Amino acid sequence: MKSFSQSYKEAGVDVTAGYKSVELMKKYVDKTRTSGVLSGIGGFGGMFEPDMSGMKNPVFVSGTDGVGTKLKLSMLMNKHDTIGIDAVAMCVNDIICCGAKPLFFLDYIACGKNIPEKIASIVKGVAEGCVMSDCALIGGETAEHPGMMPDEEYDIAGFAVGVVDKEKILTSDSQKAGDVIIAIKSSGVHSNGFSLVRKVFTMSEANLARYYPELGSTLGSILLTPTKIYVKAIMDLIGKVNVKSISHITGGGFYENIPRSLKEGLSAKIERSAVDILPIFDLIMKTGKIPQRDMFNTFNMGVGMTVVVDKADADKAISAIKEAGEEAYVLGELVQSDEGVIIC
Repeated sequence: MKSFSQSYKEAGVDVTAGYKSVELMKKYVDKTRTSGVLSGIGGFGGMFEPDMSGMKNPVFVSGTDGVGTKLKLSMLMNKHDTIGIDAVAMCVNDIICCGAKPLFFLDYIACGKNIPEKIASIVKGVAEGCVMSDCALIGGETAEHPGMMPDEEYDIAGFAVGVVDKEKILTSDSQKAGDVIIAIKSSGVHSNGFSLVRKVFTMSEANLARYYPELGSTLGSILLTPTKIYVKAIMDLIGKVNVKSISHITGGGFYENIPRSLKEGLSAKIERSAVDILPIFDLIMKTGKIPQRDMFNTFNMGVGMTVVVDKADADKAISAIKEAGEEAYVLGELVQSDEGVIIC
């Protein structure tokens, strides 16, 4: 006999909707299965057997994050099949900064009302992000929260685990003045700064559907573009070049994130003209009359990740990144300074 409670349903929680969601999402989850997966979805815990062959001292690296208020756009546009990519990206892009290869991912979705087709659409994006990251979606949770949020609203967060050999963990120890900072281009705003974006633009269906010639698209389409996942490019790069450090440019922009990967006493010197700023950021800055400093302290400005390498390795690194399908260029260099980031 299947689980069902009429009383619980009348209180706002339909457990049968949860069962249907699981059935609908199974085909997406199955696409993420890797050799280490020992269990399917539906159990009390996801099981994964990592392959540690070739590693002297494996270290697990974990990361957790959400998508933030970018979710408001998904709800307004009634488009839910890409926001899961953002959830995966925000986690795996963090752990690869240590040199770790993502192994598996779990998600958590809280919703006002469980609409199975919507939940399955969200998980479809999660699964797609996992495939891009070469990691398995081994579990998750969907929780119905009637009375805590409106029926049509939801939130999503995720958790990723990766592994790296201890001797290969990326640190800034070998950095020196003169090392080159390489930018890897972003796909757009990614999943940070949307509270400011929503202040600058009126978040209505009509405005999100407005076409902007400078964007070559509608505002909503550009803003909802999923966060770029850099796993393949970074894993390829680490195998070919001596990478000294990596930064994921998320909330806090250049000023907060780049210093996190720098050796004490060194700063990143970047010429403003060297930054290949995407049109959406010019539009945000112009429309909101936002100072340049605030832009670089909030958004990625078109740079999703930065990589520090020896000057002699710069061309090789850029070639490796491009061979992996991403766009890259020299952003700046390291200098003796305690300022963190110098944009001139």
